[in-house]
Amino acid sequence: MNESSSKASKLYVDIVNDLREMIDQNGLKPGDKLPSERVLSETLGAGRSSIREALRALELLGLIETRKGEGTFLRDFQGHKLVELISTFILQNDKAKQDVLETKNYIQLNALYIAMEKITEDEIEYLKHWVKDQEIPESEFFFKIIKIADNFLVHRLWTILNDYYHSLTIPSKDWKREDYLLLLDALNHKDQLKLWSVYSYYNNFK
Repeated sequence: MNESSSKASKLYVDIVNDLREMIDQNGLKPGDKLPSERVLSETLGAGRSSIREALRALELLGLIETRKGEGTFLRDFQGHKLVELISTFILQNDKAKQDVLETKNYIQLNALYIAMEKITEDEIEYLKHWVKDQEIPESEFFFKIIKIADNFLVHRLWTILNDYYHSLTIPSKDWKREDYLLLLDALNHKDQLKLWSVYSYYNNFK
């Protein structure tokens, strides 16, 4: 890569980062309108063509949308385009699918460890009654555990991997209420060894 193309690439990355920071600082939410290319060019100190390139890339990723005659708006991005792309073109071989499953399982296990330090007796009692009353899908149970863990990065990684997982065809076991109750009992007693034993047995960890 020559020097000019390297600078162009760096400028492009800087613009995307600057846009992200601007969105965060201004508290913009899905549906909110972004400033015009001219305003962004002046605010970020970059050429109109570079701004346009960055916006085009963000639109291709589904992060923003341009409405003719109205402007550019933030979209409610949930990773669905990324999920479709990866599941269609990348995650079709068995090894890749297994990697998704293993990574999701390890994130869930670590979410349990984090939740162990934060969960209250009332939350444990609520979850016990909840799993006893109905058949609970794995994703719903761990969504509640991850909310209790209250770790944004764990939440984001799990959400993406869970989306990938459900977009693939992977044979899996169904969690039973007895399994959930064993996990909740381990959380209640802050028993890391029992937590590992229950979760690793169910998922065939080695």
